[in-house]
Amino acid sequence: MRDQLNKTKKVLIKKTHPKGSMPPGRSPFRQAMLALIIFLILVSAYSLFSGIGSQAEEVSLSELARDISAGAVSEIVVMGDKLAVTYENGDEKISKKEAGTALSTTLRNYEVGAEELSQVRIEVKNDQGFLYWFGSLAPILLPIVFVLFILWFLTRQVRGAGMQAFTFGQSKARMTSPDDKNQRVTFKDVAGSKEAKEELREIVDFLKNPKKFLDIGARIPKGILLMGAPGTGKTLLARAVAGEAGVSFFSISGSEFVEMFVGVGASRVRDLFDLAKKAAPAIIFVDEIDAVGRVRGTGVGGGNDEREQTLNQILVELDGFEPNEKVIVMAATNRPDVLDPALLRPGRFDRRVTLDLPDRKDREEILLIHARKKPFAEDVNLSLIAERTPGFSGADLYSLMNEAAILAAREERSKVSQFDLIRSIEKVIMGPERKSHLLSKKEKELTAYHEAGHALVASVLPYADPVHKISIISRGRALGYTMKLPLEERKLQSKKEFLDDIAVGLGGYVVEKNIFGDVTTGPSNDLQITTALARDMVTKYGMSDKMGPIALEAASGKPLFGMGVGDRDYSEVVGAAIDAEVSSIMSDAMKKVEKIIKEHRKVLDAIALRLIEVETIEQKEFEDILITHGITPKKKKDIEHQA
Repeated sequence: MRDQLNKTKKVLIKKTHPKGSMPPGRSPFRQAMLALIIFLILVSAYSLFSGIGSQAEEVSLSELARDISAGAVSEIVVMGDKLAVTYENGDEKISKKEAGTALSTTLRNYEVGAEELSQVRIEVKNDQGFLYWFGSLAPILLPIVFVLFILWFLTRQVRGAGMQAFTFGQSKARMTSPDDKNQRVTFKDVAGSKEAKEELREIVDFLKNPKKFLDIGARIPKGILLMGAPGTGKTLLARAVAGEAGVSFFSISGSEFVEMFVGVGASRVRDLFDLAKKAAPAIIFVDEIDAVGRVRGTGVGGGNDEREQTLNQILVELDGFEPNEKVIVMAATNRPDVLDPALLRPGRFDRRVTLDLPDRKDREEILLIHARKKPFAEDVNLSLIAERTPGFSGADLYSLMNEAAILAAREERSKVSQFDLIRSIEKVIMGPERKSHLLSKKEKELTAYHEAGHALVASVLPYADPVHKISIISRGRALGYTMKLPLEERKLQSKKEFLDDIAVGLGGYVVEKNIFGDVTTGPSNDLQITTALARDMVTKYGMSDKMGPIALEAASGKPLFGMGVGDRDYSEVVGAAIDAEVSSIMSDAMKKVEKIIKEHRKVLDAIALRLIEVETIEQKEFEDILITHGITPKKKKDIEHQA
């Protein structure tokens, strides 16, 4: 089996980097520039060598004859037709004689006597050696060599393009061999997702021992669809299945199938499945399958749409599997609502595994996994961090631990402390602190009252989450923030909780309007969130007494039944009624907030002034301010009593 897997791996590598194709990072433009630079270097070298000796002064033969007669010349070196003349005073000059004539004969013709000539040392050197031949042949050979190099370069590009054209329809999947210990992932590396792992253990058993399933007449699903929010670990879980089963793992993104040429995606699908069948047992993992698996028949691209052709080929390959081929197809998406029904019918992706956001216990297990290679200080309490991170995905928790380690390293500490982890929570949620973003005195006061309004309303309303921290230090795009965390995690939310959340969101807006008599751009994001929540209550959750229990929009905010973006399945009269109901919910929330601020103005001032002084108020200090002014902070038993 190992020989077969290694053979398959060699085939995959050969197809991924075919012979004659250009290596990654070596573009034709860079190679042409390299050739030009080499040519310029050769030309410069030739100019340098050919220019040797040209700096000396040149004298005529008649002048040289007079200098010899005058006894001013000490030495003459004859190099072919060239003469290197050295004078008594040390000067060096050059001259030329007649070709094919001896120097002595030439000088006698210029009436230089034998006695004067005998006083000069004459040396004859034959023209030979590398420099001589290079200087003689370079003007002819260099242009020829350069032209030949350009022809070779262009031929190589054409050959590489031709080879790429032949391999254009081959799969670009990455293969992870079961023998690769460094990249192997098992269920021990995946925390939480207990139900999902139980569902997938059957797939592992089938890949390890398919005979017991086939003997009893059972057929393991050919396709498994992993559904969940971004960052919940869909890809990691797919790799863990391959690691547990010890089989080859082929991974590819749905977008890698689609090209501008029709038929390329289908060809890559066929090639991928052929590779997987040769390496069976194996797992094919298609990430973001909604890139090619969207609902067909939308009219975009017509019948020859490349995406639809690719989807059709995937459907055919799924149907073409035999029970003994031992190839499982896994796919991941966070948009299962847009997938084509043909993908989800029995016999294809008929087993759907949903991955939810981790609860408190799962978050603690995930943090423990990410903490394996990090040195922690004695004060670290991962259970507390898990409580403070409701709604965090596995990817968010990884980022949290990584940011904490970066903060500790930045401050030249060898261990990660609890303070680093708490700061990293805020950094993941809001972004980094912008301490250089200084506010004016008026802006600081306005921001303090704005955040105090949020915190006060959240503390007074019975169904709002308690406040854990208030700060007017800028983070990300926010000038300040109020952190609210639930006392216990909820899977369902009630209408009363939604109404209190809307009121808390309007706390800053109402404070600015009533205290300062004006409204700034600060509450813009609060207004967007609260308005969207109020509209969802009316159109999705049936929480409007006037509209009744009716859903008018899908979970994505678009109309139901797959209609166009601008289409509606309700009339303009109903649309106007929806707008009126949303406006009514917002108005009632505003009145509620105005009443709270009016009754608890002293508490609002105390919170705001303390914020202006220290810029950040933690939960304990905030609760002390509330108790001082007669407001009882929320406790867990109060929430249970309300429920």
